[in-house]
Amino acid sequence: MRVVESINRALHDLMQADLRLVVMGEDVLDPYGGAFKVTKGLSTAYQDRVWTTPISEGGIVGMATGMALKGRPVIVELMFGDFIALAADQIINHAAKFRWMYNDQVEVPIIIRAPMGGRRGYGPTHSQSLEKHFCGVPGLTVFATHEYADPGALLHRALASRSPHLIIENKVMYSRPVLGTAALPHPADSDVVILTYGGCVEHAVAAANKLAEEEEIATTVVAVEQLSPFPGEEVLSQIGQCSRVLVVEEGSPGWGFASECARALIGRVKHFSALAGPNHPIPSSREWEDDLLPGVNAIQAACIDLFKKG
Repeated sequence: MRVVESINRALHDLMQADLRLVVMGEDVLDPYGGAFKVTKGLSTAYQDRVWTTPISEGGIVGMATGMALKGRPVIVELMFGDFIALAADQIINHAAKFRWMYNDQVEVPIIIRAPMGGRRGYGPTHSQSLEKHFCGVPGLTVFATHEYADPGALLHRALASRSPHLIIENKVMYSRPVLGTAALPHPADSDVVILTYGGCVEHAVAAANKLAEEEEIATTVVAVEQLSPFPGEEVLSQIGQCSRVLVVEEGSPGWGFASECARALIGRVKHFSALAGPNHPIPSSREWEDDLLPGVNAIQAACIDLFKKG
């Protein structure tokens, strides 16, 4: 099963299980089925509960928040997560706060699915990773899918909580097969741990395999699914006794995933390093984009540098 099929199956299952659930977004109706075909078949099976919307991220999320506030669960698809900033006020000042403002007398069961990331040559405004701007918002849980865990299960988990969730789905991942956590490199006695999430997981795994074959460096890959609130203790337990940690993220450096990892690991590991995307917009050139984003060779080299530090 591919990632897109796992998410699509979860959407079908959730729609069938809850007759009040609504899915909405731009071009989500058949035969198009969304820009990445995640909602394929939904509007045919559930005609009255799959709604196509105007191009207005603020309007989409605002309407969905109002419906959720009245008790009707909603799953929103933003065609490109790059434009989630247009819905920031609705997410940060409304959906994430209402439960607290009304003293737990209301629930806000809303899920916002946001395709993010680069490596498809879409240029500066369609290749970003903006999730760090929403991590740390009280009342909002941020997930990131990857192919080494069932992305459909994240949807079930998010909806069951009946609270606001933002789910980051890396664009290149939809066509990947779901492999399961057992496929992640996890040697018994690791020399280096790579801590990453989302679209960087596959590059980390490839680098870990090369390190084992070419350098005899045992490397564990820890793929984080919940970005916020950051699961610090869980991450620490997966790192174990390893003293060298490399953090890899696709977003711009500073105030992001690596910073939160460093905060959680300070005083717990001896050597810490990080790789991130560029500190400027993503270029339109596919080749230049691939060079700028952290790939297999860069991850492998950074792990070797960490290993040499003793």
